[in-house]
Amino acid sequence: MSSDNMMDFYIENKIYYHDTDSGGVMYYGSYLEHLEEGRSGYCAYKGVDLLDLSRAGLIFPAVHLEIDYKNPARYGDVIRIFTDTDKIGNASISFIQEIRRGEISLAKAKTVWACVGIDMRPKRVPEDVKKALLSGRTESRP
Repeated sequence: MSSDNMMDFYIENKIYYHDTDSGGVMYYGSYLEHLEEGRSGYCAYKGVDLLDLSRAGLIFPAVHLEIDYKNPARYGDVIRIFTDTDKIGNASISFIQEIRRGEISLAKAKTVWACVGIDMRPKRVPEDVKKALLSGRTESRP
């Protein structure tokens, strides 16, 4: 999950008081919300409408998460959440992400979404979703 391999896509968020603990440091669980916003923003940027897919009976719950906390974010900080597709399987999508404040890495994460129907049974990731998420990639990952 090296930042050198990250795409240029990111969203920018401000850290609010509700994101922090009593010491003004971002609560570890709050990182997950910012990462989710990054993935949702990335999908929208790539033309993948998650709401339309859910209306069509496909949803993408997070089923696996790895996160390494590197440095703390604090109340008032402006952070950037970088997101890229790592790989797409038959019924899953893996993302890599990094949260930074300026050039300082705050957290690195890998998240796997399952592609399931409303019955929560696995479904194939639609080809148009795969194509959209993989479009514009300048490098391949193993």
